[in-house]
Amino acid sequence: MTDTLATGRELLLGDEALALGAIHAGITGAYAYPGTPSTEILEYIIGQEDPTISARWGVNEKTAYEEALGTSYAGRRALVSMKHVGLNVAADPFMNSAVTGVNGGLVVIVADDPGMHSSQNEQDSRYFASFAQIPCLEPADQQQAYDMVREAFDLSEALSVPVMVRIVTRLAHSRAAVTTREPRAQNPLDASSGTNWVLLPVNARREYAKLTGKQPKIVSAVHDLKTMRRTGAAKGGTGLIATGIAGNYVRECFSGSEGAGDELPPTLFVTGYPISE
Repeated sequence: MTDTLATGRELLLGDEALALGAIHAGITGAYAYPGTPSTEILEYIIGQEDPTISARWGVNEKTAYEEALGTSYAGRRALVSMKHVGLNVAADPFMNSAVTGVNGGLVVIVADDPGMHSSQNEQDSRYFASFAQIPCLEPADQQQAYDMVREAFDLSEALSVPVMVRIVTRLAHSRAAVTTREPRAQNPLDASSGTNWVLLPVNARREYAKLTGKQPKIVSAVHDLKTMRRTGAAKGGTGLIATGIAGNYVRECFSGSEGAGDELPPTLFVTGYPISE
């Protein structure tokens, strides 16, 4: 075990910040299929050589997701990570897991690749989260990436649904100093079973009704995220909305950035979906 698990300051890639955040959130399992820009997430977890965490590559994204989902059904926290095109491969268990719900926290990290730096197409995985009717969090920097993973596990267990964390290449492969927090203990094994995990139509109809009934709570939980905030001038003729890493580009356009007060127009920094009306 390396000393990176101690609280303090770490210089981390965005991918590494997500991975360390998951470790400190008390995961028991981490699963992935390699694909830039997400590969370093599981590589980092494997590199910690923590015998209490099962960290494994899957033969594809679907099997990786199913391993993570099985870990969640057993009451433990699990992480699964992939790039955007990999979510197509994992779509079957991903969509179904929103209906069955989860037991231990389940977080799926999806790395989108705007500009196709290492991908055959562009996709916006936030649409997948919307389609599945689950929360999606989008960090703006490495510190938020670390903190949001812990928040994502909290949301997952509070709402009994998987939670997506969406990042992009420029965040995944850039470095910044991250302040870490005290690690949490892993969940105890909870072997209780539920027929809702088998999506026979009679179960699926009932569980889907539960999922749709959770939507007001999901919207409220995302709205209450500490990272969802307004800043800049109190009044102005033009307002801005920035999501994820784009918020950093907005700040760069105004001298003095966030602390400049009136120089930054009224700006809403969005870091989670669905957005309340």
